[in-house]
Amino acid sequence: MRFFARLRAIPVSYRVPILVALLMVAISAVISERVLDRLSRTQESFIDGLAGSYLDGLTAAVLPAVLRGDVWEVFDALDRSQRSYQALSPIEAVVTGADGKVLAATDPTRIPSFSELPEAYASRYGARTVTFDREADTGFAFRDLVYQGQKIGAIHTAFDASHIFAERREILATLLVTNGILAAIFSLGGFLLVRRMIEPMRVLEDHMRAAANGVAEPISSREFPSRGGEVASLFNGYNALVHAERERANFAMQLAEEEKLASLGRLASGMAHEINNPLGGLFNAIDTLKTHGRTPGVRDTSISLIERGLNGIREVVEAALATYRPERSARPLSADDLEDVRVLMKPELRRRRQRLDWQVDWPAEVAATIPGGPVRQAVLNLLLNASAATPEAGAVGLRVERTADQLTISVSDEGPGMPKDSIAMLSDEDPGPAVRTGRGLGLWMVRRMVDACGGKVDVEAGPSGGSVVTLVLPIPEETRNERSHAA
Repeated sequence: MRFFARLRAIPVSYRVPILVALLMVAISAVISERVLDRLSRTQESFIDGLAGSYLDGLTAAVLPAVLRGDVWEVFDALDRSQRSYQALSPIEAVVTGADGKVLAATDPTRIPSFSELPEAYASRYGARTVTFDREADTGFAFRDLVYQGQKIGAIHTAFDASHIFAERREILATLLVTNGILAAIFSLGGFLLVRRMIEPMRVLEDHMRAAANGVAEPISSREFPSRGGEVASLFNGYNALVHAERERANFAMQLAEEEKLASLGRLASGMAHEINNPLGGLFNAIDTLKTHGRTPGVRDTSISLIERGLNGIREVVEAALATYRPERSARPLSADDLEDVRVLMKPELRRRRQRLDWQVDWPAEVAATIPGGPVRQAVLNLLLNASAATPEAGAVGLRVERTADQLTISVSDEGPGMPKDSIAMLSDEDPGPAVRTGRGLGLWMVRRMVDACGGKVDVEAGPSGGSVVTLVLPIPEETRNERSHAA
């Protein structure tokens, strides 16, 4: 299993040529084996015929002498046969009688007449006419001597087979060298050919891998094949997909920015009232100071009124700056960010005569390494949507709970329920189809923030109607470690 896992880990541009090379080597090995097998059978068939002819001639020469029991004549026949069949390269011949004892042998000093036949001869023979001993480079043959249907003796021969095995070894070496060279040439050619054939696929693979990592770049014209064809059509299709995705992303970003500006406009109208009302009181206080400024009680009351009015204006302005100033977006989320959202929502809630159920369980001194700007903007978008869905004089809820490892933000409304497209944009694994409808781009910004933080979104029906949107954002490990060290 590890071998196949490692093989799959090799890039296709190398894996396919390697497999082609291995296939060529396997084909060469099979061809070599078949050639050697055919050579072996041809040689053995030739030796069988030659040994048969040798035994036929030897049988005709020694049969009369065996019938008469003339040992010297048998010796003479064996001696003449040694010189007559040099092509077979006889080494030794032994003739036995009907009782199985040796009548004569080409080497009488080793195998004397009337002695028992050595056991080595009897154990050498197989089913074929000739049996080979590869270790000794020797062949053995056996023939019964039969006269008028009666066995009167036998001939046992041994001959030199070294030239046969030498020929086989020579041919094997030739096959190995030749097939090795051809396999190397064809493997290299196949490697280069296949590598060139799949080179366009490697280009496409690199671009698709880069696109998966968030950097989708079209394939340049220099990388297109010169002759066009199917690969060029594939490249053109990929480029069209990249351009379409870029246009969709740009359009979505434009709509998101417009949605953000629209939300800002709605808040600005309410903030104008929030600032204008204290300004009226401030001008009245200034007029009072001009007229009755010398009276201590009137002066103190007017100055206190001016101070309260300026503090109110400062709170509204600071909350707006904290939400829409880009350099603040990278700061970690804190309870002050949520208070800013509360201040920004006051004009809209007052205009629609709605109330905000505020349940924030977060110590003011505790912060988390979650980007404050995107989360603050996401909470503001959800509250604005909840306010728009809730009828006048209704209630909008915000509940925030912070545990050791996650932050939970829930926004509730009393509206008719969130549309399916909006729910899909927040909670589906692929929000693309819902985003392409072009509605609810503020919710899409919420979804992007949640994905960037590695969190999740749940949308449920509220206990008394409406919807409850819950954001679950994990707190990074370093934050928990810092809290542990601080404790």
